[in-house]
Amino acid sequence: MNEFSLIQKYFEKLTPDRDDVELGVGDDCALLIPPSNHAVAVSIDTLVEGIHFFKGVEPEALGHKSLAVGLSDLAAMGAKPAWFTLALTLPEVDENWIKGFSKGLAALANEHDIQLVGGDTTEGPLTISIQVHGFVDQAKAMRRSNAKLGDMIYVSGYLGDAGAALQQQLQQLNDDELNSEDIRYLYQRLERPTPRVIMGQELLGLASSAIDISDGLLVDLEHVLDKSGVGARLNLDNLPLSKTLKKINHKVAQALALHSGDDYELCFIVPPQHYAEIEKRFKGQVTRIGMITDDDGLYYIDDDDNLIELTGIGYEHFAR
Repeated sequence: MNEFSLIQKYFEKLTPDRDDVELGVGDDCALLIPPSNHAVAVSIDTLVEGIHFFKGVEPEALGHKSLAVGLSDLAAMGAKPAWFTLALTLPEVDENWIKGFSKGLAALANEHDIQLVGGDTTEGPLTISIQVHGFVDQAKAMRRSNAKLGDMIYVSGYLGDAGAALQQQLQQLNDDELNSEDIRYLYQRLERPTPRVIMGQELLGLASSAIDISDGLLVDLEHVLDKSGVGARLNLDNLPLSKTLKKINHKVAQALALHSGDDYELCFIVPPQHYAEIEKRFKGQVTRIGMITDDDGLYYIDDDDNLIELTGIGYEHFAR
């Protein structure tokens, strides 16, 4: 099977057809029709075997995650998904692998009505690059630079689960208290994250700023603080931990929630006038973890009312 027959068999009709796609897969360029009065939100992510995923990971799960990470970026901006492109580098043509990968990709694409409109296939080390495009009201987009003094900091879902799965895989987690169901749950969170696409759109007009937690809560939140020129204080006791993560050592679980990535939850900033609406609309789905301050950095208050700076990076490429 050559490059063109591979594309035709597995990717040309992979996703639903959208009315705003004039021309999709099969030409030198796609022809796309953006709606009026909306900005086009664009993001790209690359996943490399051995860096972003383990060799031998289930191809269907990898297809899901490859698109999920881009959808999570759109969610952080409050954008509605529309189109994506795929650049796939393969060491060889393994039809069983491609079939599984395309199945996982298609399932998530259909769920969010996002159409594959082009891409490329090449030979080399297993690498997946997906660029996503979505639409968002220009006036409501949740930019990192919009956080203000007195705003509250929220996160969706639970934090640290994906990091725990990674540590378990690397045999660096004491998992004596975890059963097989717990381990499956953690790996599900690592390999099949749920992008908060609908929540992102529902936050428009309520949250001023947002970021998806891909590299760790602290490092990602610091991006917002830097862009907005503000500081923050967190309540570490409010960090949302799953029932599974609560079974391990509390300090370890807390560190995973603060520093580990791959959860793809949303961290978002809410002005005072919208606190009540957030608590009502997203009850049980989000947790208030802190406040935007005029501090120079990110802090928490310990049990003795001491102000302690939070430091330490999440995952950064080329960091040593």
